[in-house]
Amino acid sequence: MSKTARILIADDNAANRELLEAYLINIDCEIEMAVDGEDALVKAKSFQPDLLLLDVMMPKHSGFEVCQQLKNNAETAKIMILMVTALNELGDIERGVKAGTDDFLSKPVNRIELVKRVENMLRLKDTTDELERLRKYIREIDEQSGPNPK
Repeated sequence: MSKTARILIADDNAANRELLEAYLINIDCEIEMAVDGEDALVKAKSFQPDLLLLDVMMPKHSGFEVCQQLKNNAETAKIMILMVTALNELGDIERGVKAGTDDFLSKPVNRIELVKRVENMLRLKDTTDELERLRKYIREIDEQSGPNPK
């Protein structure tokens, strides 16, 4: 990863937030915490994380609602979202996919699985961002060179 990653952990349970933060200790990242769905939406805009670890069952907006709002907003749509949930019903997974989540992790969280998924998602985010920078650069070059003669 070319820059320090930014991770937002959103969970209404302080012990869960602290556990996730402790599990990520060896990842080069800045971590911000959100205590409920509303706080997650506010901090996603102000902190601009690369990745959001999002609990599903929270007050003031469920993880499903937070995910959907972030993915439907151009400012926050590119945030990678990893839903961390005790729910494992097929309907819950389907609801998360419809809301736009990028991946799921079941509670209780396995440290090794969390770290590997976070590393992979941050690598994917970094690659996607680089691809977007290259596309923008190519568009700018095309615009500067004017129309192509045939």
